[in-house]
Amino acid sequence: MCINPAVPFIISQRMLPVFATCCINVINRWEKIMSSEGSSEIDIWPEFQNLTGDVISRTAFGSSYQEGMKIFELQGELAERLVQSFQPVFIPGYWFLPTRNNRRMREISREIHKILCDIIGKREKAMKNGETNSNDLLGLLLESNMRQSNGNAKLGLTTEDVIEECKLFYFAGMETTSVLLTWTLIVLSMHPEWQEKAREEVLNHFGRDRPDFENLNRLKTVTMILYEVLRLYPPIVLFSRSTYKEMELGGIKYPAGVNLILPVIFIHRDPSIWGEDAGKFNPERFADGISNASKHQAAFFPFGGGPRICIGQNFALLEAKMALCPILQRFSFDLSPSYIHAPYTVITLHPQHGAQIRLKKL
Repeated sequence: MCINPAVPFIISQRMLPVFATCCINVINRWEKIMSSEGSSEIDIWPEFQNLTGDVISRTAFGSSYQEGMKIFELQGELAERLVQSFQPVFIPGYWFLPTRNNRRMREISREIHKILCDIIGKREKAMKNGETNSNDLLGLLLESNMRQSNGNAKLGLTTEDVIEECKLFYFAGMETTSVLLTWTLIVLSMHPEWQEKAREEVLNHFGRDRPDFENLNRLKTVTMILYEVLRLYPPIVLFSRSTYKEMELGGIKYPAGVNLILPVIFIHRDPSIWGEDAGKFNPERFADGISNASKHQAAFFPFGGGPRICIGQNFALLEAKMALCPILQRFSFDLSPSYIHAPYTVITLHPQHGAQIRLKKL
């Protein structure tokens, strides 16, 4: 059993004010550090990590926001230690070797587990006492779980299940959205004509006002740009799947227990699928939607595909649009001379040397 697919959509609608507040806080801080000429240079990679971590903490844990931020800090340390381990972490059993780094990673995992356990326990107790709060992920998840189980423990999620759902939503939501926003600003800095098209669309819909939910979904040019960024710089560069029984794929029979790798980044850049300009930034290819963008309808899958597609994709895209709109409304931007274009993969696709952008106030 897993999280109800409707939950991220419900959160998207209810949490729009949270998105807006977090984004405006970041924008205001950027404006305060502007020089007297109205410009500044910022490494947007850590900025967007903090932004999405803030949003996820608030939307996932609501009144337990401070505890949520503690999880974010621990996850940051865990990610750094995974980077230190890099290749060895993919060797079976490596996690259990008694190295200092591994011991600390296990300590972090246990601490995260304990924090989530305490948060869930407090919320369940409050719900039993009639003190309901379903305005965040945890509340919606527990409320949905109670309705589905209807008093039968065998039909509901266990505490461990809820913990895993929260961890997935928290870590995946924070990391993937932050890299999407980072690569979007980098690419729009490289292609000022598309930056201007996106800004014109945002101003036509919202002027200088705060974006609203309904019109965010009407931003065609911005959506095309985000799709093209996801094609060229997918947050997850490969997916793995395992056969649970003997099955045939593409005329080849595979026995049970075979691991299959789907190299997203290579498929997204294959000229035989996307045309001779597959390596170039061209949002126009998505003008008629995803299904008409390539020679194969299943060739674009930055969030996975099929029954296991990421149910948080709309949440991530909404958050990206909400963050992008006020940036386009208030700033123009280009790449700093210190920027080095070096995408590299550590779980997700990171800018290896940061993402230094020069902002100019409009």
